[in-house]
Amino acid sequence: MSAAKRALPAKESGLFREVLNLYESRSYKKALKAADTILKKYPDHGETTCMKGLILTHTGHRAEGVELVRKGIRLDLTSHIVWHVYGLIQKAEKDYEGALKSYSQALRFDEHNQNILRDAAAMQAQLRLYDALVETRRTLLAVRPNVRSNWIGLAVALHLAGDDEKAARVLEAHERSLKNVPPRDYEYSELLLFHLRLLADSADPRRALDFLDDHAIEIVDPISKLLFRARLLVKLEDPGAAEAWRALVDRNPDDTDYISGLISASKATDDPLPVLTDLVQAHPRASAPRELALLHSSGSAFTDLARQHLSSGLNKGIPSLFATTKPFLSNPEKLQAIRDIALEIKDGAPSTEPTLWLWTVYFLSQLTSYAAKYRLHPSYTQESALSLVEEATAHTPTLPELWTLRGKILKRMGDPYGAVDAVEVARELDGQDRFLNWKSGKYMLRAGLLEKAQGVLGLFTKKDAPSPGKDLEDMQSTVYLLESGRASTQNGVLHHALKRFHAVAKIFDDWTEDQFDFHGYSVRRGVLNVYTDMLKWADTLRTQPAYIAAALSAAEIYIRVHDDPTLARPPQTEENGEKSKKAKKKAQQAARKAQEAAAKNASSKPMDPDDPPPPVDEDPEGLKLLGDPEPLERAWTLLQPLRTLDVKDASAWVVIAKVALRRGKYLQAVQALTKARSLHASPSTLHPVALHLIHTLTTSPPSADSPSSSLLADATKSLLSALDPECQEGDSWVDVNGRYLQKAQSAEEKLGAARAMVACGDLEGAEGVVFGIVDESGEGLDVGTAVDLLTLLRHAKSSRAEELRTRLAADARFARATVFLSPEELKAREEAKANVKEDDTLEVIR
Repeated sequence: MSAAKRALPAKESGLFREVLNLYESRSYKKALKAADTILKKYPDHGETTCMKGLILTHTGHRAEGVELVRKGIRLDLTSHIVWHVYGLIQKAEKDYEGALKSYSQALRFDEHNQNILRDAAAMQAQLRLYDALVETRRTLLAVRPNVRSNWIGLAVALHLAGDDEKAARVLEAHERSLKNVPPRDYEYSELLLFHLRLLADSADPRRALDFLDDHAIEIVDPISKLLFRARLLVKLEDPGAAEAWRALVDRNPDDTDYISGLISASKATDDPLPVLTDLVQAHPRASAPRELALLHSSGSAFTDLARQHLSSGLNKGIPSLFATTKPFLSNPEKLQAIRDIALEIKDGAPSTEPTLWLWTVYFLSQLTSYAAKYRLHPSYTQESALSLVEEATAHTPTLPELWTLRGKILKRMGDPYGAVDAVEVARELDGQDRFLNWKSGKYMLRAGLLEKAQGVLGLFTKKDAPSPGKDLEDMQSTVYLLESGRASTQNGVLHHALKRFHAVAKIFDDWTEDQFDFHGYSVRRGVLNVYTDMLKWADTLRTQPAYIAAALSAAEIYIRVHDDPTLARPPQTEENGEKSKKAKKKAQQAARKAQEAAAKNASSKPMDPDDPPPPVDEDPEGLKLLGDPEPLERAWTLLQPLRTLDVKDASAWVVIAKVALRRGKYLQAVQALTKARSLHASPSTLHPVALHLIHTLTTSPPSADSPSSSLLADATKSLLSALDPECQEGDSWVDVNGRYLQKAQSAEEKLGAARAMVACGDLEGAEGVVFGIVDESGEGLDVGTAVDLLTLLRHAKSSRAEELRTRLAADARFARATVFLSPEELKAREEAKANVKEDDTLEVIR
């Protein structure tokens, strides 16, 4: 459509401008009415058609709106408005590359349109296309050189593109143009700090220090000034560097980065104890210098510092005192010294100070349980830790910390149900404590008691929410979603588990999307340092532990579904089963409650007709996720960011190798296993995947004509040589596994051999190894490894899984464990517990 045909008469032209203004102000109903008025007279006007489509996408008619936008483009291919609108549609659909192409097309027809240029700049920043961003920002500056944000935007773009020298020159030119800046102006201070940052990262620290001295008055952030000065003096090797770092430490003696800077500037990296001792004396109330001194000291110096540290903490009754001692407990001498000091304080506690005795016993119980869990010394056992906490509980039964510790010890002993009971007592002692509420709910989830956990967690969620779980998901509680997903996995409800893990992934997608709001805002408001830090953080967002845990857990489920497609079938709900009837009734009640809550919200908060309707979840139960025809591709989508970001998590690379192997990407699998080995992956997880790879390459070898065949052969040979130096060419997985099993010492290492046998199809051999571990490991078999053995046979659908469960349930080593009880035994346990409670209630009444 030519410009002449595109032009509307004066009346309709004014109406079209009104459509644009109404859209910007989110008055969609009025904007739609105005657009329809234009289209009645000019139905082939492409720009109005596109605007109507854009408005419809915001009012719940997305499919119709997108179709109208495409129609509008066909009607007017040379209009910048239609291409801009199409870019906005693509952005909403998360097609960022397509949106940027549309913006570029729009700029062909109006190269100086500031709105399109700003949207293109935001998209380029989001996609990290920094070279293109520089050109866009340069164009914006050329169009409007009198706008302050255009100068700052270009400087930021140059910095992100790696050209700090040009960025500094842009800022210098801009700063020269500024007149009558108010004193202590925050935005100007941020600008100067960003300029200082550019200079500090350059090869001329003296220039940066001079800039800092010249603008010390205008920079209103005193900590940043001190920090920049200290770092620049270190670069210049100035004798005053240590004094500058000392000034920072004196302001905040608990900042370990400041202390590390002081140690480095004082040339005391090899022996930091004198510096740390001086800080301990100068700041006796600060904990960081004392803890670092404990970490670097030894012998009598350590004992003296530890006695002071423990005496102060125990006299004050600090519950977190034990957490400060964990970093040096792996040293046997320090572990023994800590225990001896605590016993000395316990035995010497005067009868007039019962709280000192109480907190010391609490500390000793924590120490004993921790040392037993990580096998720091054979004399420490969970039974002795439990005995200590029971002694303390008999002394003061109203202290919640004692009950939560009891719960932790019982959990480590394999009794998650007893742990729930203990932590629930703690919660009831202080019903208004959110931490105890979450602790109780978490233990219930780990015991597989999802409904009971929902009831407890619901005490601190919105009462009008459809469910406590939904409210916690809306609040982006990744810790709840992960625990709930693991509980569903444990209970075999894989579709619910996948729904939870994908909800965590969606939260990270939302956080990535949230960057859009800051690409323009941060430049306008001058918050440049935080903005650039945010971009660096966002680049590594998916290396966060929560995402890694969700991605790996979901990928493991997809691997199981690929290996056993029957797991993808919808859960059976027999109508004649009493359990199914109850479950169905509860589901109906929950749905009715959700509808009532939604109706109540609708009546109390009338919906704005211009607001889009809430999105509808088309897979609320996760059945579509579980039934995906390509589970490995789903898993790879979640794992790909971890591979791209080169995460430093060995377990992640093991799972990546599992998925790559099943996808037929053998070279990727070998590379992932090599990476996992370099990160010291556990042999029980690395070994079975490596042998599965050997077995697969033997039974289904890749084509010899493949370009990567020789590279794969070399990489595989190198990996096997590292894992098994005795490995010879032609050795089968059976040979390698046999040598591994002979050398294996711990139960966990032997478990790796059993996993390898299952992966390679030798279930009978794996059963023999598993039962051998149970019979021969003695005290070396802990609860966690025993649970892994049982899980292995269950997932492999072994006919001997129930036999193993029965044997473990009767094993004296696991007398306290309830994880091996059958459902009937657990039910009898709950009934007995209920009868005891009823008897206690009757006794109170009498």
